[in-house]
Amino acid sequence: MIRPARPDDVPVINRMIGELAEYEKEPEAAVATEDDLHRALFGPDAAVYAHVVEHENADGTVVPAGFALWFLNYSTWTGRHGIYLEDLYVRPEMRGHGYGGALLRDLARICVERGYTRLEWSVLNWNTPAIGFYESLGSTPMDEWTVRRLDGDALVAVGSTRT
Repeated sequence: MIRPARPDDVPVINRMIGELAEYEKEPEAAVATEDDLHRALFGPDAAVYAHVVEHENADGTVVPAGFALWFLNYSTWTGRHGIYLEDLYVRPEMRGHGYGGALLRDLARICVERGYTRLEWSVLNWNTPAIGFYESLGSTPMDEWTVRRLDGDALVAVGSTRT
């Protein structure tokens, strides 16, 4: 199940940001506090959004499996907004269930529904599993950048798929 983040999700999202920083070999760089994250997501000037994907265990308990944190960007070339995906993270023990793809499809669906023309993100050059996954969705690298984009037919295809 994917849903928009709620204020009570802030502690777990913040922990997963720390887990992501560990994975990306920069744990010392993740200095945002729960208060910072709460203000960004739910404060009076909130301009950041997050979705949480949940996993139901065999015993019926539901646990957060991952998250996507994003914000709007704008293209002067298209004259339209897009989504910039700041973080996409699925906990290692939850990988292989399709949660990462489901989060990306959900964001692509938002783009399609709202008339946004792009879904963009960055990926570390050494993260070959993620690069392969992103390529399987139809994303393309931008010239001289390690930024990924879903647009056109690929955006519509991914955004039209129900999760």
